[in-house]
Amino acid sequence: MEVILLEKIRNLGDFGKTVTVSGGYGRNFLIPKGKALPATKANVADFELRKAEFEKRSAESYSRAQERQEKLAVLDIVITARAADSKLYGSIGPKEVADVVTQMGVELSKSEVRMPLGQIRVAGEHVIGLHLHSDVTFDVTVKVIAEE
Repeated sequence: MEVILLEKIRNLGDFGKTVTVSGGYGRNFLIPKGKALPATKANVADFELRKAEFEKRSAESYSRAQERQEKLAVLDIVITARAADSKLYGSIGPKEVADVVTQMGVELSKSEVRMPLGQIRVAGEHVIGLHLHSDVTFDVTVKVIAEE
């Protein structure tokens, strides 16, 4: 299935490119999420007419992500969890991190949190990645404090 990308997608292509993807990926993810259009003759012509509008929307998304990055870079993310000898009862995953950051006043969804070493299971400082936009990815430190 050929699609026209409406935003830059990692490991797939840049804005405006026509790429070939599997049918399920295109129909079930890219098109419903507004990340791509089917590459039909009508859509290609429509895309060329509305290209400036799509570029503007992409630029706005990028600038919002940069603003959020600036806010997140200065936050001290601290999570308290029940623990015994620094080993947590349970674990802390992307959802818990996103909830804490959102409570601190910066919107963050769990899909934007990258935990390369898996869920946090011990108290201490942990580096996690945040993926706010295809071009805005950075690391933050999360401090997990053991609750007595």
